[in-house]
Amino acid sequence: MEATTTRLAELVRPFKGQTGATIPVLQAIQTNLGYLPPESFDVIEEELGIPATKAYGVATFYAQFRTTPVGKHLIKVCDGTACHVKGSETITTAIRDHLGLAEGADTTEDMVFTLEEVACLGCCSLAPVLMIGDVTYGNLNVEKTREVLDEYRRKEG
Repeated sequence: MEATTTRLAELVRPFKGQTGATIPVLQAIQTNLGYLPPESFDVIEEELGIPATKAYGVATFYAQFRTTPVGKHLIKVCDGTACHVKGSETITTAIRDHLGLAEGADTTEDMVFTLEEVACLGCCSLAPVLMIGDVTYGNLNVEKTREVLDEYRRKEG
């Protein structure tokens, strides 16, 4: 915990004295740590004078921020209109089942995958679509989705 607090202080200090630093400091922490650990908010308050409750309120208001750790591979499943009509719910269910995600969980226990449903990935002609990292997979069905996940699992060894 001490190492994390020290690292957080190092990330936060460059924002000292900056007006409107709440979102940029949260982005800096998340970029470096992958999420916003609980102690982030206390460090922000100590170092910048921004109340922890305010920083937490901003972090939980915007969808871009995560307060829980994410897996190595972030899977974004599009649930926009085109994808929804073409079965994105089936794809999401297949991913949950295939990865063994518990009800309400979005990250596998081994921290390899995190599943996130998003409003639109901008690939409507490829619906239904998912992204893993920067790679887009389209025209999905349950079998193709499982094959994609299995390929990532194989790479993990």
